[in-house]
Amino acid sequence: MLLDSLSLWQWGDIINVSVFIVVILLLRLSFSFLIKRFFRNKEGVQKALLSLVNWLTYNGILVFLIIYFSDSKWLFYNLFTIGEVEVTLFLILIAVLIITLASRLSRILNNYILPFFYERHQLDKGLQFTMERIIHYIIMVIAVFVSLTTVGIDLSALTVFAGVLGVGIGFGMQNIASNFISGLILLFERPIKVGDRVIIDEVIGDVVKISMRATVVRTLENEHIIIPNSYFLEEKVINRSFSDPRLRLTVPIGVAYGTDVHLVKEILLSVAREARGDNPVIIHSPEPFVNFTGFGDSSLDFELFIWISNPEEVIRIKSDLNFRIYEQLNKNGVEIPFPQRDLHIKSGYPIAEHEE
Repeated sequence: MLLDSLSLWQWGDIINVSVFIVVILLLRLSFSFLIKRFFRNKEGVQKALLSLVNWLTYNGILVFLIIYFSDSKWLFYNLFTIGEVEVTLFLILIAVLIITLASRLSRILNNYILPFFYERHQLDKGLQFTMERIIHYIIMVIAVFVSLTTVGIDLSALTVFAGVLGVGIGFGMQNIASNFISGLILLFERPIKVGDRVIIDEVIGDVVKISMRATVVRTLENEHIIIPNSYFLEEKVINRSFSDPRLRLTVPIGVAYGTDVHLVKEILLSVAREARGDNPVIIHSPEPFVNFTGFGDSSLDFELFIWISNPEEVIRIKSDLNFRIYEQLNKNGVEIPFPQRDLHIKSGYPIAEHEE
């Protein structure tokens, strides 16, 4: 039995394995030191090599154990059976090695190699994320198929399992399947992408991650909202960065009745020109425009329209414009009114007549 096989370990085996592990760990420290020294100015290459060294260290120990105990019965003990294949610890370890190698290669490729390609071709964040996800899924799917084939499992034997899984998806996993397919559509069609500024139910936020089930949106308050992928295909979502990042910013202003409206227009345009000179986010075309919206209950209502190139700067620029406008209106003696109400009181009691 398995326990009987494990009890046959000799002290010599334990010493040999321990010495090998110590040597491997010392080699890891040495290689890590050399990599940090010779690639000090190349952070991306340094991280990629260190990641590879770490994987080789721990999986090298695993490979050594497999080879060293290749004649041991416990390594080939039948744990369970799939079809006609007897699954042993040896087969499981081989499958784990293949999958972990694929995962490590995917991480190195996406984190340390592809960024150079992205930077060279100036790809936006959304397209970068899409490519990373696609490459990762392709590598992992190939790794799973290779690992199953390596251990001798006939993939045709999984057709029954696939049929059961299909029935489960049809009845109990409709929502998960819907979000999974929606996630693929979002990655390929890209109605939203990582880095976009969106408005969802009057909440403004930035898309930071699109996974296979849900999308993570970070609000301006740095709160993270986890939204099912299907929501973006079924509901109304405002994407400020969809095709053109330019955005018209509207600043409402009310002045008192009797104010020279042409003076107000000139003040607002001068403020817009001054702000444009100080902030490159405010663009020159289209030109700033003052809209006289109408006559309010207690004010003459105007709107200042300016265009900006970065939707993420809306709050900061709008606040800056409000400071400038208030300062200029005060300098020119323009009054900003506040709502006024007349209160009429009627007595419910009759006034007594004066008798002479």
